[in-house]
Amino acid sequence: MKSGMQKTWRWFGENDPVPLRWIRQMGVEGIVTALHHVPNGEVWPVDEILKTKNLIESNGLQWSVVESLPVTEAIKTGISLREKHIENYKKSIRNLGNSGIRKVVYNFMPVLDWIRTDLHYLLPDGGISMLFDFPTFIAFDVFILQRPDAEKDYPAELVDKARTIAGRITPEESEKLAHNIIVVTQGFIDGVVDASVANYKKAFLNHIERYRGIGKEELRQNLAYFLHEVVPVAEEVGVKLAIHPDDPPFPVLGLPRIISTTEDLEWLGKAYPSPNNGIAFCAGSFSARHDNNLPEMFSRFADRIHFVHLRNTAFLRNGTFYESGHITGWVDMFELVKAILTEQERRKNQGIPEYRIPMRPDHGIKLFNDFNLQANPGYPLVGRLKGLAEISGLEYGLLKAFFSEMKSPGS
Repeated sequence: MKSGMQKTWRWFGENDPVPLRWIRQMGVEGIVTALHHVPNGEVWPVDEILKTKNLIESNGLQWSVVESLPVTEAIKTGISLREKHIENYKKSIRNLGNSGIRKVVYNFMPVLDWIRTDLHYLLPDGGISMLFDFPTFIAFDVFILQRPDAEKDYPAELVDKARTIAGRITPEESEKLAHNIIVVTQGFIDGVVDASVANYKKAFLNHIERYRGIGKEELRQNLAYFLHEVVPVAEEVGVKLAIHPDDPPFPVLGLPRIISTTEDLEWLGKAYPSPNNGIAFCAGSFSARHDNNLPEMFSRFADRIHFVHLRNTAFLRNGTFYESGHITGWVDMFELVKAILTEQERRKNQGIPEYRIPMRPDHGIKLFNDFNLQANPGYPLVGRLKGLAEISGLEYGLLKAFFSEMKSPGS
């Protein structure tokens, strides 16, 4: 009998340096992927969905979660193309549901999906992680990007630190920082500015400008409109939608954030009360706020959580954090995994057939042969596999000690 969380792995298609045959050898059951070749806003055709699904299944795995079905900037800002893109989104959900894909992740982050200022942060043991240095990000926003009035969005003492950083780095380092934030981290997840754009900083500023007049409440209204349109379709075809939290979970670039805190998740549930309007609980994203108690948050919204990302975070100074691995960090991973297993047992006892929650080890520290693989930022092979092993060991101990499904011999 399979027990514990359903182990999944994010895979970026046939060009991913980690092939499906390797993934199956890891003890992974499910694949998390998307049709990255379909442009944002267009319909995911059934034949393309089935092509990917059949390829995954031919390797002894299942397509467990779509991550992500992109929500376009037109939908987020509410401009004229919104209606067309929402209709296409509904068609894609129908096509996925009718093809047997039951969980779909999306996000509602303006312009950028995630932000790191250093993609090669050296750890004491020689591993490479990723860092969000807040003063360096302010230097990017205020002095490199030169977003109008950006200085007003940050504390004066941090702007002073940012000014020092901007005056110290070379033009080449300045360009690399901007390119990493705007292009490199976004290119493999359907970002709004790709490498083909000549003046990518100007294009990026143009996207930010479209949010002028859109604050937190306005962005919430646009998300609520989207939910009222698409959740009924998801209910109709048996698809569970799961929103990914903001990364980092606080305002950046003068843009609002609406899925960052307990209060935000409360609002989400009220905006469209339905089990199909759910959450992708990303421990790494939520953990970048000191005031987020992750085990408590998970337990509070457990019945609406359809997918889990597990990794950890460590804080430095001035709002700076780095990805510290999967077990080690400020989040109590023991209590968080225990909360996940508690929810699974509740679902099992209620007779819910698919009671196991899909989990993937999110991101990872570059180790050993990872330096020889051309993987996307945050997605090394060995580092993620190490995280999967750590989480699996923690889970096994918890199951043996506290949960009924592994207490009887032969189970």
